[in-house]
Amino acid sequence: MIVRWTDRFTQAYEKLPLEIQKRFDEKIKLFKSNPKHPSLNIHRVRRTFGIWEAYVTKSYRWTFEFIRGGVKLRVIGTHGILRNP
Repeated sequence: MIVRWTDRFTQAYEKLPLEIQKRFDEKIKLFKSNPKHPSLNIHRVRRTFGIWEAYVTKSYRWTFEFIRGGVKLRVIGTHGILRNP
């Protein structure tokens, strides 16, 4: 699976606490091997078309969209990112 990071995602990722970065790194590996794993809690973002979210932790989320052959990572941060996914 191809995973593309947008500039926005990269900038947000770099601002995260190191522990959250490590947790995301683990989650993206899991996502690549099993995108339906229950701990990811993947679901569509309300009132959007084609944008999905997944959990890093209970407080941190990441959004993405499916592209040919993989996904494009949009943004990562606290639950508030869903106001502008």
